Amino acid sequence: MRSRYFNLKPKIITLRKAGKTYTEICRTVKAKIPKGTLSDWCSDISLTTRQKQRIERQMRSDTNKGLTAAQTTNRIKREKYLYSLINKNKHLPEILKNKNVAKVALTMLYFGEGGKTNRGSLLLGNSDPNFIKLFLKLLRFCYYVDERKFRCTLQCRADQDIKRLERFWSKTTGIPLPQFYGARVDPRTKGKKSIKRDYKGVCRIDYFSADIDNELKTIIEIIGKTEI
Repeated sequence: MRSRYFNLKPKIITLRKAGKTYTEICRTVKAKIPKGTLSDWCSDISLTTRQKQRIERQMRSDTNKGLTAAQTTNRIKREKYLYSLINKNKHLPEILKNKNVAKVALTMLYFGEGGKTNRGSLLLGNSDPNFIKLFLKLLRFCYYVDERKFRCTLQCRADQDIKRLERFWSKTTGIPLPQFYGARVDPRTKGKKSIKRDYKGVCRIDYFSADIDNELKTIIEIIGKTEI
């Protein structure tokens, strides 16, 4: 069966003999011709070493351009996707202004990442500054807290600047440096270079309040027994 591009065959053969890639040929004749068809028509053409080298360079260049274009397309798609998620959920902060809703959120955070065995105090540690900020924001919103009862402990790697990290976490948490316990360095990291440059270690928050600890435990128990 004759290809519908058959009338272009003479021009295609001429272009191939001139050392053009199949991509360049399709662009020149302004037609999307299957590679199998082009390969069949040009199979008897002998190319010079220089032409072969040029075709290989051009093919690598076209491949790189294709990858760049695909990456750009994927980045744009992801940005649109993330933007749609923001629009979909941007009303949620308003809901958290309801103290009961905020208390449930605080409870979930605490029982997802906090220590549940201590009596008389809350304990929670995380390496994500936004997570720590949210926990403290909810805690301070839902309860009257005595800022003097906060303590922080930094857990970090051996090659990190402890003083600098403590200043970072003090600013992030709003907890003064005098209320920081001594930093704990992971002995397994000695002699090993940190790979993640933006890693700030783990910030452990302690807040001494048996009442809040007991209430959060009660809330999780009530929610756990409730059918939805």
